[in-house]
Amino acid sequence: MLVNVVKSKIHRVKVTGAELHYIGSITIDEDLMDAAGVIEGERVQIVNVTNGERLETYAIPGPRKSGEVTLNGAAARKVAKGDILILITYAFMELDEAKAFKPSLVFPNEETNLLN
Repeated sequence: MLVNVVKSKIHRVKVTGAELHYIGSITIDEDLMDAAGVIEGERVQIVNVTNGERLETYAIPGPRKSGEVTLNGAAARKVAKGDILILITYAFMELDEAKAFKPSLVFPNEETNLLN
């Protein structure tokens, strides 16, 4: 049996931009993606701590050491620059594997979105 478990979480990052006229996705500083084990194109659940919105899109890498967290396309309507987000990815695993699995938890600097 497969179960769907939290694979990684980037906890409390600040939205740096919202680009409505873009195909879609969330642009995330590639350093944050690497730290959390998020790959380009991976599904990301976005929890907006500021306004309570929840949505899903896919990740694309942004420039390293930029702290960029930009919502693109329709998702841009669900955030405002400065909102605080939690980014979560999930993975399907066999039950025994899931019981032993430890997700990657990343806690960047909340003001800069950079790793400490």
